[in-house]
Amino acid sequence: MTPTGPTPGGAAHGRARIEIDGVRLLARLARLAEAGASPDGGVTRLAWSAEMAEATDLVRSWAEQAGASAHLDGALNLIAELPGAQTGLAPLVTGSHLDTVIAGGRLDGAYGVVAGIEVLASLQHSGLRLRHPLRVIAYANEEGVVAPPFTGSRAIAGTLDPSELHAPGADGLTVADRLARAGADGQGPMVVRWPGSIAATVELHIEQGPVLDRTGPTIGVVTAIAAQQRGTIVITGSANHAGTTPMDMRSDALVAAAQAVLAVRELALGGIADVATAGRIQVSPNVSNVVPGDTTLSFDIRSYDGGRIQTALEVLSLALEAIEVDTRTRIEVELQSLTAAAPTDLRLRGMIGRAAAARGLTAVEMVSGAGHDCAHLSRLGPIAMIFVPSIGGVSHHPSESTDPADLIAGASVLLDTLMAADRYPEEPRRHDSD
Repeated sequence: MTPTGPTPGGAAHGRARIEIDGVRLLARLARLAEAGASPDGGVTRLAWSAEMAEATDLVRSWAEQAGASAHLDGALNLIAELPGAQTGLAPLVTGSHLDTVIAGGRLDGAYGVVAGIEVLASLQHSGLRLRHPLRVIAYANEEGVVAPPFTGSRAIAGTLDPSELHAPGADGLTVADRLARAGADGQGPMVVRWPGSIAATVELHIEQGPVLDRTGPTIGVVTAIAAQQRGTIVITGSANHAGTTPMDMRSDALVAAAQAVLAVRELALGGIADVATAGRIQVSPNVSNVVPGDTTLSFDIRSYDGGRIQTALEVLSLALEAIEVDTRTRIEVELQSLTAAAPTDLRLRGMIGRAAAARGLTAVEMVSGAGHDCAHLSRLGPIAMIFVPSIGGVSHHPSESTDPADLIAGASVLLDTLMAADRYPEEPRRHDSD
């Protein structure tokens, strides 16, 4: 991590400083958390659910109050836009997602969306009109609980696989089914690709890790987003009586799954991947006195070096072949979406660091192990990410929290960064190697 250099304070980027309404930002985050509130204090808003529709309608109303036009596209991404003062310029983009994991936190994703809306409101209140159009997006299905993740951002980038629309989720419903239940065309995600390029995408997010909270900086300037490969391991054994089937004659799918979980874990412990997780398992027939006949488990492999993902898959395949022999089972691997590693733009990183310093905030450069929607928009233009601390490094949990002052500071830096990007005379470079 490399601290960004401080610069003198003063008016933001040479303009009279425009401020975020911090009280309203915090109040709106609290109100949004009521949509899908869980009994344990968390939030459950699965993609394309009734709770998601409630949250989307609420955010849409705030965007329209800020003078933006707002609509839902074919993937049910919410897109709010203020027009630019100069015709023909590519848009500036910010935002994040509104969906959550089951019993997740109230800030993950939602913070970036609400902060983007507050940027719109601050610009409207000040009477300032940016040269570029400014779009705030609430992307559909970032989390991937009910379907492979990043549906909305991949649809916008034109990288969504059409087969995903008809693949059943764990509950048997397809994406097309979910869209139809939400009142949309099941084929809609395939027609929402944005033509042309994006001037810049800047996503604001809580860190979801302990670095900023432990070391003290208020602002994280993300240098790269890790590559991520998700998939499923399907194990077929033979169900049989638990009392009468000798141990040396069993084809126990759950024993094979237990070994597979450890094989996934070893990818990271052995240094092949940065992190590797087996997060979900299903067992059949799931009865205490029956040898398990079938299991299905998920895996999630991440690395800051995208080339190591393929190596990890090859090592995992060899390990699973050995498990097949040891447990007398059949094992198949089904790969889901691969998110490539995404470096952020050097010039945009500089804008974030200067915006933080001008407000008396300390910033530090860091990488993101979590996946984010803006990584997929890197196909359309330069991207950047701003992090604020997560207290205790906790995320995807009801206790997820960030100091209110840090939430306001992050939104202020987002506003200043977008204003700086708006004044830039030419398209920023995509990343350091350009």
